[in-house]
Amino acid sequence: MEFEKVVRSRRMTRSFLTDSIPEGAIDELIDLASRAPSAGKSQGLHVIALQGDSLVRFWDVSFPEEARGNFKWPGLFNAPVVTLWLADPDAYVKRYAEPDKSHTGLGSSPNDWPTPYWTVDASMALGTFLLAVESAHLGALLFAVFNNVEHVREEFGIREPLQLLGAVAVGVPAHDDAPKGVSAVRPRRSVGEVVHRDKW
Repeated sequence: MEFEKVVRSRRMTRSFLTDSIPEGAIDELIDLASRAPSAGKSQGLHVIALQGDSLVRFWDVSFPEEARGNFKWPGLFNAPVVTLWLADPDAYVKRYAEPDKSHTGLGSSPNDWPTPYWTVDASMALGTFLLAVESAHLGALLFAVFNNVEHVREEFGIREPLQLLGAVAVGVPAHDDAPKGVSAVRPRRSVGEVVHRDKW
């Protein structure tokens, strides 16, 4: 699929079929995502891919079945894979303590960084992943892990200071009449509203 078409056609998928996805597809898509820029090639990205029993445990912890009765998008739970996206600040501190980067003064603590590039880089990788999923003719939904987040971290061994950016459900889109999110009807800003020439 052409890049422009991928970008313009990508939408969040809130309802999935129960179909499985090809063996190895998730690893291939994450491999593409991991090629996004990384400051100093620190590579502080980690992804937990949940399928089968581990996916059942994720939903049981983050969205228990008794709480799903009035959920607008029950087809979300058909997704065969959910990935958890993590950024590791320690990887950046360690990398910038190395001889070729030590002059930056960023190799002692995450607090020394004016911009948390572990978040920036992992977010670029996540965005690349969403585009790769679209290019593979699959659907994806990025969502925040708000519910019982500490229990999710404990269940899947997500230690501090790893930053949990969010979760992405991946699968075959259902293309049913599931309602769109409220944000879908908001108008898209024009490029003229986004670009500022020379100053704010």
